[in-house]
Amino acid sequence: MKIDKSLMTGSTTMLILKLLENSDMYGYQMIEELERRSQNIFTLKAGTLYPLLHTLEQQNVIESYDAEVETVRPRKYYRLTKYGKKLLDEKKIEWNAYSSAVNRVLGGVGYDGI
Repeated sequence: MKIDKSLMTGSTTMLILKLLENSDMYGYQMIEELERRSQNIFTLKAGTLYPLLHTLEQQNVIESYDAEVETVRPRKYYRLTKYGKKLLDEKKIEWNAYSSAVNRVLGGVGYDGI
């Protein structure tokens, strides 16, 4: 099923923060993990992800560090800051309220009128 990519707009930040909640990741790893967890529904291009990561870093939501790996050059990893963890919690609450409201309108889960 083809999904309208505009539905992802606005939730991308929350999804990236959720990926970083339990472990630090590098950019391409985030792209692959997001695709895997969403069964290829959510796909990000590097040209979309990296500007978002830079913005989140400027806002002190995430921080980056270089780590030596078995490649030619160090990889840049990202992790949540304390503020990022708080923001993720807020985004989850916001998403739950939003998705519940959409489901009520659509007559799905959480709909009390049936």
